[in-house]
Amino acid sequence: MGKDVTMECLINPERGRGEEGVSGTVLFCPGPGEVSSLGRYAKELSWQRHFLYNSNRWSPLEGGVALCGPAVGAPMAVLTLEKLIALGCQRVVVFGSCGALLPDLAVGDVFMPTWTVSEEGTSCHYPLAGPATPSMHLHVKLLECLQQLGVEAKTGGIWTTDAPYRERRDVVRRYQSMAVGAVDMEFSALLTVASFRQVELAAVMVVSDLLSDDIWRPGFRSRPFKAATARVAQALFSGLVRGQF
Repeated sequence: MGKDVTMECLINPERGRGEEGVSGTVLFCPGPGEVSSLGRYAKELSWQRHFLYNSNRWSPLEGGVALCGPAVGAPMAVLTLEKLIALGCQRVVVFGSCGALLPDLAVGDVFMPTWTVSEEGTSCHYPLAGPATPSMHLHVKLLECLQQLGVEAKTGGIWTTDAPYRERRDVVRRYQSMAVGAVDMEFSALLTVASFRQVELAAVMVVSDLLSDDIWRPGFRSRPFKAATARVAQALFSGLVRGQF
C-alpha cells in the first residue's frame, strides 16, 4: 500500500472511540444465507452482536475472532472490509456462494478461487503493483480444515461482476475458454483491498447455480446446496473457534 495514496484520500477508515477491536481471524460472509448458517453457532456460544454499517459482527466476550455479514456486492463488501481492517483484522476468510461456469462444477460443490477476473467497479480505486492473489498460507489452512471433515474443494479462477443480470452468453463462453471456473459479486474487490491493505485473505464458496451450458440453472433451494453450505459452515466456524486458521 502506498502511504502517499492514503494520505491523499479525504476519508480514511478508522476505529471509533469505544469500538471493540478485532485481533484474530474474521469469517466474512457477503451473502445472507451463509450468515444465517453461521449466526446460530455464534448465538449458541453467546457471542456479542455489533452493528457494522448494514451488516453485523459477532465476537466472543473475550474478543479476538469475529463473524461478519452480510455485505452483498463489491462496494458494500469493501466498505465493511475496510472497517474490519481499521478495527485491527489481519486475516479474513470469505465464505460465500458462486455460480459455476465450467461443467466439472455441480451445485453443492466447494470452490476456492485462486485468481480473479474483475468486472466490478470498486477494485480499480485500489492500485496495486501486480495481480492480487489469495494468501496461500491461509488457503492451505482452509483446505486442511475442510479435509478433516471430508469436504473436498476445487480451485481455479473466478469472474466478479456487479451485474448478475448482464452475464451474457458470449461473455460466459469467453471466460470458459480462459478456464474461469465460477462467477460471484465480491471476491475480486475483497482480494484487491486485502492486498492493498496488506492483510491475508482467502475464500471458500459453495456452488449455488450453473451457467455452464447456455442455460441458467439455479440451485439455491436444492438439497445439495443447502447440505454443502451447512457442512462447510460447521467446518469453518469450528476451525475459527479452535484457531485453526
